[in-house]
Amino acid sequence: MIGDRLPFAGGVTLPAASRPQLFVVIDTEEEFDWSAPFSRANTSVSAMAHIGRAQSIFDRFGIKPTYVIDYPVAASAEGSERLREFWHDGRCSIGAHLHPWVTPPLTEDVNGPNSFASNLPETLQLEKIRELSITIENRFDARPTIFKAGRYGLGPSTVRVLDELGYQVDMSVTPRLDFTDIGGPTFTDFDTSPFFLTERMLEIPCTVDFAGWLRRAGTSLHRIASSSLLQKFRALGVLRRSGMLNRIMLSPEGNTLDELCELATVLTAAGCRTFTLTFHSPSVEPGHTPYVRTTADLDGFLNAIERFCDFFLSDLGGIPTTPSAFRTQALAARSLPS
Repeated sequence: MIGDRLPFAGGVTLPAASRPQLFVVIDTEEEFDWSAPFSRANTSVSAMAHIGRAQSIFDRFGIKPTYVIDYPVAASAEGSERLREFWHDGRCSIGAHLHPWVTPPLTEDVNGPNSFASNLPETLQLEKIRELSITIENRFDARPTIFKAGRYGLGPSTVRVLDELGYQVDMSVTPRLDFTDIGGPTFTDFDTSPFFLTERMLEIPCTVDFAGWLRRAGTSLHRIASSSLLQKFRALGVLRRSGMLNRIMLSPEGNTLDELCELATVLTAAGCRTFTLTFHSPSVEPGHTPYVRTTADLDGFLNAIERFCDFFLSDLGGIPTTPSAFRTQALAARSLPS
Protein backbone atom coordinates (compact mmCIF):
# COMPACT_ATOMS: atom_id res chain seq x y z
CA MET A 1 0.00 0.00 0.00
CA ILE A 2 1.05 3.60 -0.53
CA GLY A 3 3.27 4.87 2.26
CA ASP A 4 4.44 1.45 3.45
CA ARG A 5 8.20 1.20 3.67
CA LEU A 6 10.16 -1.59 2.08
CA PRO A 7 12.12 -3.89 4.41
CA PHE A 8 15.84 -3.27 4.77
CA ALA A 9 18.25 -6.03 5.76
CA GLY A 10 21.53 -4.25 5.14
CA GLY A 11 23.37 -2.25 2.52
CA VAL A 12 26.00 -3.30 0.02
CA THR A 13 29.32 -1.51 0.19
CA LEU A 14 31.75 -1.78 -2.71
CA PRO A 15 35.38 -0.65 -2.57
CA ALA A 16 35.88 2.86 -3.92
CA ALA A 17 38.55 1.52 -6.26
CA SER A 18 36.26 -1.09 -7.80
CA ARG A 19 35.21 -0.71 -11.41
CA PRO A 20 31.67 0.39 -12.30
CA GLN A 21 29.42 -2.54 -13.14
CA LEU A 22 26.66 -2.50 -15.75
CA PHE A 23 23.41 -4.47 -15.75
CA VAL A 24 21.11 -4.40 -18.75
CA VAL A 25 17.47 -5.15 -17.92
CA ILE A 26 14.80 -5.36 -20.60
CA ASP A 27 11.14 -5.15 -19.60
CA THR A 28 9.97 -7.89 -21.96
CA GLU A 29 6.27 -7.46 -22.48
CA GLU A 30 3.23 -7.25 -24.74
CA GLU A 31 2.41 -4.26 -26.92
CA PHE A 32 -0.29 -1.81 -25.87
CA ASP A 33 -1.28 1.82 -26.26
CA TRP A 34 0.43 3.61 -23.38
CA SER A 35 -2.11 6.43 -23.50
CA ALA A 36 -5.19 4.17 -23.36
CA PRO A 37 -6.82 2.43 -20.38
CA PHE A 38 -5.40 -0.95 -19.42
CA SER A 39 -7.04 -3.87 -21.18
CA ARG A 40 -6.78 -7.63 -20.86
CA ALA A 41 -7.23 -7.86 -24.63
CA ASN A 42 -3.73 -6.48 -25.28
CA THR A 43 -1.58 -9.61 -25.53
CA SER A 44 0.22 -9.18 -28.87
CA VAL A 45 3.97 -9.84 -28.77
CA SER A 46 4.86 -9.28 -32.43
CA ALA A 47 7.82 -7.02 -31.58
CA MET A 48 9.63 -10.01 -30.06
CA ALA A 49 10.45 -11.19 -33.59
CA HIS A 50 12.85 -8.23 -33.72
CA ILE A 51 14.46 -8.50 -30.28
CA GLY A 52 17.70 -9.60 -31.95
CA ARG A 53 18.24 -5.97 -32.97
CA ALA A 54 19.16 -5.21 -29.36
CA GLN A 55 20.70 -8.57 -28.47
CA SER A 56 23.23 -8.27 -31.30
CA ILE A 57 24.54 -5.05 -29.76
CA PHE A 58 25.03 -6.67 -26.37
CA ASP A 59 26.70 -9.69 -27.97
CA ARG A 60 29.34 -7.41 -29.49
CA PHE A 61 30.20 -5.98 -26.07
CA GLY A 62 30.08 -9.27 -24.18
CA ILE A 63 27.05 -8.07 -22.19
CA LYS A 64 24.47 -10.61 -20.99
CA PRO A 65 21.18 -8.70 -20.71
CA THR A 66 18.46 -9.81 -18.34
CA TYR A 67 15.08 -10.23 -19.99
CA VAL A 68 12.40 -9.90 -17.32
CA ILE A 69 9.45 -11.59 -19.03
CA ASP A 70 5.76 -11.05 -18.48
CA TYR A 71 2.95 -13.54 -18.96
CA PRO A 72 1.94 -12.85 -22.60
CA VAL A 73 5.57 -13.30 -23.67
CA ALA A 74 6.19 -16.43 -21.59
CA ALA A 75 2.88 -18.05 -22.53
CA SER A 76 3.40 -17.89 -26.30
CA ALA A 77 5.95 -19.49 -28.60
CA GLU A 78 5.94 -16.31 -30.69
CA GLY A 79 7.01 -14.27 -27.68
CA SER A 80 9.66 -16.58 -26.29
CA GLU A 81 11.19 -18.40 -29.28
CA ARG A 82 14.11 -16.01 -29.83
CA LEU A 83 14.70 -15.68 -26.09
CA ARG A 84 14.95 -19.45 -25.73
CA GLU A 85 17.70 -19.36 -28.34
CA PHE A 86 19.59 -16.62 -26.48
CA TRP A 87 19.08 -18.40 -23.14
CA HIS A 88 20.31 -21.80 -24.28
CA ASP A 89 23.34 -20.15 -25.92
CA GLY A 90 24.26 -18.51 -22.60
CA ARG A 91 23.80 -15.01 -24.04
CA CYS A 92 21.26 -13.69 -21.51
CA SER A 93 19.58 -14.11 -18.16
CA ILE A 94 15.85 -14.64 -17.68
CA GLY A 95 13.65 -13.11 -15.00
CA ALA A 96 9.98 -12.36 -14.33
CA HIS A 97 8.02 -9.16 -14.98
CA LEU A 98 4.48 -8.86 -13.64
CA HIS A 99 1.73 -7.03 -15.49
CA PRO A 100 -1.19 -7.94 -13.19
CA TRP A 101 -3.94 -7.08 -15.67
CA VAL A 102 -2.85 -9.80 -18.15
CA THR A 103 -1.59 -12.41 -15.66
CA PRO A 104 -3.90 -15.16 -14.31
CA PRO A 105 -5.88 -15.38 -12.17
CA LEU A 106 -7.79 -12.50 -13.80
CA THR A 107 -10.08 -11.72 -10.89
CA GLU A 108 -9.37 -8.09 -9.97
CA ASP A 109 -10.91 -5.03 -11.62
CA VAL A 110 -8.78 -3.60 -14.41
CA ASN A 111 -7.91 -0.01 -13.50
CA GLY A 112 -4.97 2.26 -12.78
CA PRO A 113 -4.39 1.48 -9.10
CA ASN A 114 -4.67 -2.28 -9.71
CA SER A 115 -1.97 -2.07 -12.37
CA PHE A 116 0.44 -1.73 -9.43
CA ALA A 117 0.76 -5.26 -8.03
CA SER A 118 1.54 -3.89 -4.58
CA ASN A 119 -2.05 -2.61 -4.35
CA LEU A 120 -3.52 -6.09 -4.78
CA PRO A 121 -4.27 -8.46 -1.89
CA GLU A 122 -1.17 -10.40 -0.93
CA THR A 123 -2.86 -13.72 -1.72
CA LEU A 124 -3.65 -12.54 -5.25
CA GLN A 125 -0.09 -11.30 -5.75
CA LEU A 126 1.11 -14.74 -4.69
CA GLU A 127 -1.18 -16.50 -7.15
CA LYS A 128 -0.20 -14.26 -10.05
CA ILE A 129 3.55 -14.35 -9.45
CA ARG A 130 3.43 -18.12 -8.90
CA GLU A 131 1.54 -18.61 -12.19
CA LEU A 132 4.00 -16.35 -14.02
CA SER A 133 6.97 -18.19 -12.49
CA ILE A 134 5.62 -21.61 -13.48
CA THR A 135 4.90 -20.45 -17.02
CA ILE A 136 8.44 -19.12 -17.42
CA GLU A 137 9.88 -22.32 -15.94
CA ASN A 138 7.88 -24.46 -18.37
CA ARG A 139 9.14 -22.39 -21.29
CA PHE A 140 12.81 -22.11 -20.27
CA ASP A 141 13.33 -25.19 -18.12
CA ALA A 142 14.53 -22.99 -15.27
CA ARG A 143 12.75 -21.25 -12.42
CA PRO A 144 13.23 -17.46 -12.53
CA THR A 145 14.96 -15.92 -9.52
CA ILE A 146 15.07 -12.28 -10.74
CA PHE A 147 11.98 -10.08 -10.57
CA LYS A 148 10.93 -6.64 -11.73
CA ALA A 149 7.44 -5.34 -11.03
CA GLY A 150 5.51 -3.87 -13.92
CA ARG A 151 5.01 -0.14 -13.40
CA TYR A 152 7.50 -0.49 -10.49
CA GLY A 153 4.64 -1.72 -8.29
CA LEU A 154 6.70 -3.09 -5.42
CA GLY A 155 5.59 -3.01 -1.80
CA PRO A 156 6.28 -4.90 1.44
CA SER A 157 3.64 -7.51 0.62
CA THR A 158 5.28 -8.10 -2.78
CA VAL A 159 8.63 -8.64 -1.08
CA ARG A 160 7.08 -11.26 1.21
CA VAL A 161 5.60 -13.06 -1.80
CA LEU A 162 8.87 -12.99 -3.72
CA ASP A 163 10.77 -14.30 -0.70
CA GLU A 164 8.27 -17.13 -0.27
CA LEU A 165 8.64 -18.10 -3.93
CA GLY A 166 12.43 -18.20 -3.77
CA TYR A 167 13.31 -15.04 -5.70
CA GLN A 168 16.84 -13.83 -5.07
CA VAL A 169 17.00 -10.41 -6.79
CA ASP A 170 14.43 -7.66 -7.25
CA MET A 171 14.99 -4.74 -9.65
CA SER A 172 11.81 -2.70 -9.18
CA VAL A 173 12.89 0.31 -7.11
CA THR A 174 13.09 3.55 -9.13
CA PRO A 175 14.97 6.12 -7.04
CA ARG A 176 13.74 9.73 -6.96
CA LEU A 177 10.38 8.84 -8.55
CA ASP A 178 6.94 9.20 -6.97
CA PHE A 179 3.87 7.43 -8.38
CA THR A 180 1.45 8.24 -5.56
CA ASP A 181 -0.59 10.65 -7.68
CA ILE A 182 -1.61 7.71 -9.90
CA GLY A 183 -2.09 5.24 -7.07
CA GLY A 184 1.41 3.73 -6.96
CA PRO A 185 4.37 3.69 -4.59
CA THR A 186 6.98 6.36 -4.00
CA PHE A 187 10.74 5.88 -4.10
CA THR A 188 11.82 9.49 -3.62
CA ASP A 189 13.97 8.65 -0.59
CA PHE A 190 15.96 5.94 -2.39
CA ASP A 191 19.21 6.32 -4.28
CA THR A 192 20.88 3.89 -6.69
CA SER A 193 22.65 1.88 -3.97
CA PRO A 194 21.88 -1.87 -3.86
CA PHE A 195 20.61 -3.24 -0.57
CA PHE A 196 19.17 -6.43 0.88
CA LEU A 197 15.40 -6.60 1.27
CA THR A 198 15.76 -9.83 3.26
CA GLU A 199 18.81 -11.85 4.29
CA ARG A 200 18.78 -13.55 0.90
CA MET A 201 16.97 -11.20 -1.49
CA LEU A 202 18.93 -8.34 -3.00
CA GLU A 203 17.45 -5.12 -4.38
CA ILE A 204 19.28 -3.62 -7.37
CA PRO A 205 17.51 -0.31 -8.07
CA CYS A 206 17.01 1.20 -11.47
CA THR A 207 19.54 3.93 -12.15
CA VAL A 208 17.67 7.21 -11.76
CA ASP A 209 19.22 10.31 -10.25
CA PHE A 210 19.91 13.99 -10.68
CA ALA A 211 22.60 15.68 -12.73
CA GLY A 212 23.41 19.39 -12.68
CA TRP A 213 25.16 21.69 -10.27
CA LEU A 214 22.18 21.69 -7.89
CA ARG A 215 21.92 17.88 -7.81
CA ARG A 216 22.59 17.67 -4.07
CA ALA A 217 19.30 19.49 -3.47
CA GLY A 218 17.67 17.53 -6.28
CA THR A 219 14.83 15.81 -4.43
CA SER A 220 13.44 18.88 -2.68
CA LEU A 221 14.10 21.24 -5.59
CA HIS A 222 12.48 18.90 -8.10
CA ARG A 223 9.44 18.54 -5.86
CA ILE A 224 9.06 22.33 -5.62
CA ALA A 225 9.50 22.79 -9.38
CA SER A 226 6.89 20.09 -10.00
CA SER A 227 4.21 21.93 -8.03
CA SER A 228 1.09 22.95 -9.94
CA LEU A 229 1.97 26.64 -9.62
CA LEU A 230 5.50 26.33 -11.04
CA GLN A 231 4.46 23.86 -13.71
CA LYS A 232 2.68 26.77 -15.39
CA PHE A 233 6.08 28.40 -15.82
CA ARG A 234 7.71 25.15 -16.98
CA ALA A 235 10.14 25.31 -14.08
CA LEU A 236 11.50 21.80 -14.65
CA GLY A 237 12.40 22.70 -18.23
CA VAL A 238 14.14 25.86 -17.07
CA LEU A 239 16.19 23.92 -14.54
CA ARG A 240 17.13 21.32 -17.15
CA ARG A 241 18.08 23.74 -19.93
CA SER A 242 20.12 25.91 -17.56
CA GLY A 243 22.17 22.94 -16.40
CA MET A 244 21.04 23.41 -12.80
CA LEU A 245 19.07 20.18 -12.39
CA ASN A 246 18.00 17.29 -14.56
CA ARG A 247 16.46 14.02 -13.38
CA ILE A 248 17.69 11.28 -15.70
CA MET A 249 16.89 7.59 -15.97
CA LEU A 250 19.59 5.38 -17.46
CA SER A 251 17.41 4.43 -20.41
CA PRO A 252 17.53 5.22 -24.14
CA GLU A 253 13.78 5.86 -23.91
CA GLY A 254 13.17 9.57 -23.39
CA ASN A 255 16.81 10.42 -22.65
CA THR A 256 19.58 11.49 -25.00
CA LEU A 257 22.94 9.78 -25.29
CA ASP A 258 24.56 12.88 -23.77
CA GLU A 259 22.23 12.63 -20.77
CA LEU A 260 23.02 8.93 -20.28
CA CYS A 261 26.75 9.60 -20.37
CA GLU A 262 26.40 12.62 -18.07
CA LEU A 263 24.46 10.63 -15.48
CA ALA A 264 26.94 7.74 -15.53
CA THR A 265 29.86 10.15 -15.21
CA VAL A 266 28.31 12.12 -12.34
CA LEU A 267 27.32 9.01 -10.39
CA THR A 268 30.68 7.33 -10.89
CA ALA A 269 32.41 10.43 -9.52
CA ALA A 270 29.99 10.33 -6.57
CA GLY A 271 31.00 6.74 -5.75
CA CYS A 272 28.22 4.77 -7.44
CA ARG A 273 29.50 1.42 -8.77
CA THR A 274 26.32 -0.26 -10.04
CA PHE A 275 24.37 0.91 -13.08
CA THR A 276 21.22 -0.49 -14.68
CA LEU A 277 20.48 0.33 -18.31
CA THR A 278 16.84 -0.46 -19.00
CA PHE A 279 14.19 -0.25 -21.72
CA HIS A 280 10.99 -1.94 -22.95
CA SER A 281 11.12 -4.74 -25.52
CA PRO A 282 8.38 -3.27 -27.79
CA SER A 283 10.72 -0.35 -28.53
CA VAL A 284 12.72 -2.60 -30.87
CA GLU A 285 9.97 -2.15 -33.48
CA PRO A 286 8.52 1.24 -34.47
CA GLY A 287 4.99 2.08 -33.43
CA HIS A 288 4.65 0.32 -30.07
CA THR A 289 6.02 2.82 -27.53
CA PRO A 290 6.06 6.63 -27.33
CA TYR A 291 9.84 6.55 -27.72
CA VAL A 292 10.11 4.71 -31.04
CA ARG A 293 7.47 5.81 -33.51
CA THR A 294 9.47 5.81 -36.76
CA THR A 295 12.38 4.04 -38.41
CA ALA A 296 14.50 7.10 -37.63
CA ASP A 297 13.51 6.81 -33.96
CA LEU A 298 14.55 3.16 -34.00
CA ASP A 299 17.93 3.97 -35.51
CA GLY A 300 18.51 6.61 -32.83
CA PHE A 301 17.34 4.27 -30.08
CA LEU A 302 19.70 1.45 -31.09
CA ASN A 303 22.56 3.90 -31.70
CA ALA A 304 22.16 5.33 -28.19
CA ILE A 305 22.34 1.83 -26.68
CA GLU A 306 25.46 0.94 -28.64
CA ARG A 307 27.29 4.20 -28.02
CA PHE A 308 26.44 4.22 -24.31
CA CYS A 309 27.72 0.66 -23.86
CA ASP A 310 30.95 1.67 -25.60
CA PHE A 311 31.25 4.76 -23.41
CA PHE A 312 30.61 2.85 -20.19
CA LEU A 313 33.03 0.02 -20.93
CA SER A 314 35.73 2.16 -22.54
CA ASP A 315 35.66 5.71 -21.20
CA LEU A 316 34.45 4.84 -17.69
CA GLY A 317 36.41 1.58 -17.51
CA GLY A 318 33.27 -0.31 -16.55
CA ILE A 319 32.55 -4.02 -16.76
CA PRO A 320 29.37 -5.93 -17.62
CA THR A 321 27.74 -8.17 -15.04
CA THR A 322 24.45 -9.92 -14.29
CA PRO A 323 22.09 -9.59 -11.30
CA SER A 324 22.82 -13.14 -10.11
CA ALA A 325 26.59 -12.71 -10.38
CA PHE A 326 26.43 -9.46 -8.44
CA ARG A 327 24.26 -11.03 -5.77
CA THR A 328 26.92 -13.71 -5.26
CA GLN A 329 29.49 -10.95 -4.88
CA ALA A 330 27.30 -9.05 -2.40
CA LEU A 331 26.58 -12.17 -0.33
CA ALA A 332 30.27 -13.02 -0.14
CA ALA A 333 30.99 -9.53 1.14
CA ARG A 334 28.39 -10.03 3.88
CA SER A 335 29.48 -13.61 4.62
CA LEU A 336 25.88 -14.78 4.39
CA PRO A 337 24.78 -18.22 3.16
CA SER A 338 23.83 -18.31 -0.53
